[in-house]
Amino acid sequence: MSGKEGSGGFRKRKHDNFPHGQRREEKENVNPSSALMTSFKSFQLELDTRHDKYERLVKLSRDITIESKRTIFLLHRFTSAPNGEEILNESEVKLDAVRRKIKQVAQELIGEDMYQFHRAISPGLQEYVEAVSFQYFIKTRSLISVEEINKQLIFTAEDREETTNTTSNSHEKRPHAWSLKVTPVDYLLGVADLTGELMRLCISSVGNGDIDTPFELSHFLRQIYDGFTFIGNTGPYEVSKKLYTLKQSLAKVENACYTLKVRGSEIPKHMLADVFSTKTELIDQEESLS
Repeated sequence: MSGKEGSGGFRKRKHDNFPHGQRREEKENVNPSSALMTSFKSFQLELDTRHDKYERLVKLSRDITIESKRTIFLLHRFTSAPNGEEILNESEVKLDAVRRKIKQVAQELIGEDMYQFHRAISPGLQEYVEAVSFQYFIKTRSLISVEEINKQLIFTAEDREETTNTTSNSHEKRPHAWSLKVTPVDYLLGVADLTGELMRLCISSVGNGDIDTPFELSHFLRQIYDGFTFIGNTGPYEVSKKLYTLKQSLAKVENACYTLKVRGSEIPKHMLADVFSTKTELIDQEESLS
């Protein structure tokens, strides 16, 4: 046992050689109004303010995610609803409510670098892209661009609403317009999630007797998959992860189109959805075993 170790086998720490009373006196002699303490207090205030803003953005992102999911669930009723225009109008009202939440995010980020808080708001923006692109596809049978999405996220002072949890001083001059840009990565991840909703739309449309929609979706999803394969491994890590799920959705839609083309005349229309759902479960089981 070395001389630096005590009887218990533990090494003594350097400050154990100093009397406890001396250390207590040093703490009491610290001047709270010194320049050093003032600097650390300002650092503490800045960090606390930033952490509080981050938590508020996380809560807003959760609200955006929840409302966007509700919009997607509503849009899935479009194929079975007797009046599809009512569904689209109701979905537009829900998306307007989501944009009001995004406006609060834009107000929180005034004077801030958005990328410092990007992880807090990214899940909500991805879900919003998925919802608005799903609605756009149902209307136009095409994919909305990121520029069109960003045009909808420019807010003016005329858009009156209650804004809460703002840390800026009320006497500060605020700009008359706010905007929040969806990054290319968030757009790509939202479009990748859209493919799963289009696969569900394919199965539900067949169940309602719509035979043409699966072939339209198959062609559309194949174009999206080709676009993602051009990115390959050069894009962000999250995009390469979504590519596998996108491929699964495309395979399920192509399998549905194959069944319609080969055995469509043999199977009654009211049983097609059950056949597709059974084959989809078999595909999932095979992929889980492989």
